[in-house]
Formats: sequence, structure tokens, C-alpha cells
Amino acid sequence: MRQGYVYIMASKRNGTLYLGMTSNLAERVTQHKHGVGSEFTRKYGVTMLVWYEEHAWIADAIQRETSLKRWPRKWKLELIEKMNPDWRDLHPDLF
Repeated sequence: MRQGYVYIMASKRNGTLYLGMTSNLAERVTQHKHGVGSEFTRKYGVTMLVWYEEHAWIADAIQRETSLKRWPRKWKLELIEKMNPDWRDLHPDLF
């Protein structure tokens, strides 16, 4: 199996959130930024990568994504704040 990533995109600080999972984070975030692959992110302008987590196994990433999707919004915001208190777009850090 290959590795996986769970990530959260945002439209702005405390804005609309999108939670996803992928095996290639840099490519997937680039797709979101160009409005490809997700009607939701294009419609709501969700283009900032604000949080991500790497997993050694894609199955673990899938399980974590499923768990996080059940979390209340407040918990997701706290998760973002812990890793990225300034709500910087982390996409450039991937390269």
C-alpha cells in the first residue's frame, strides 16, 4: 500500500471548509486551486490548504478522513488553529 494524506482546505480564515483525502497532496491541492475535481471547492472558492496530516498507509488516511468528517466544525477549527494559527496557505510549503 502507499501513503495517504488527509487535508482541510478553506475559503478564508474561519470560512467554508472542505475535508478530503488523497495519495498525492501537492497535485490534489493544485487541482482544487484551479477549480478541477471538486464542484464544491470551485463553487465556494475553497482554495487555501490550511491543515494536513500524512499517514504511512492510505487505509489509515481513509479511516481518519471518515472520523474527521463526523467531527463538529468547532473541533476542526481547533485542529487547524493548533497546526496553523495564522491560517497560512500551506500549499507552497509542499514544494
